[in-house]
Amino acid sequence: MPDRQPKDEVPETAAQRRARRAQFLRDLMEARELRDRVQPRRARAARMRQQMRMRTFRW
Repeated sequence: MPDRQPKDEVPETAAQRRARRAQFLRDLMEARELRDRVQPRRARAARMRQQMRMRTFRW
């Protein structure tokens, strides 16, 4: 598998990785919210399925 970075670059720090991950998660959440606004019926059905999963979950 090829390396993601050229050999002369230093690997990213843990703080840079966390910042990049946090930005990705913000973008993902924003995309989900947009999808829920655009498709309210599908979003409602997904919420109902999630509630049913949580109700039937055993500890």
